[in-house]
Amino acid sequence: MDGPAWQKSSYSSANNACVEVRTADGLIELRESDDADTILRTTPANFAKLVQAIKAGELDHHAN
Repeated sequence: MDGPAWQKSSYSSANNACVEVRTADGLIELRESDDADTILRTTPANFAKLVQAIKAGELDHHAN
C-alpha cells in the first residue's frame, strides 16, 4: 500500500532508528524505520488512545 510520505518522530536523531507515521486510506500507519516492511495499521481513535497512554506514562514499564 503506497501512501503519503512517512514522517519521522521529532524525538529521533539523525540516524534511522526511529518511529515513523503516516495516514493512508483513512488509517494511521506506524513503522520502525530500521524494519520498514513491518507496518502497524490502526484507526485514528485507537492511535489517539495510544498516544495518550504513552504521554501518561502508562506504558513505561515496557521500556528496556
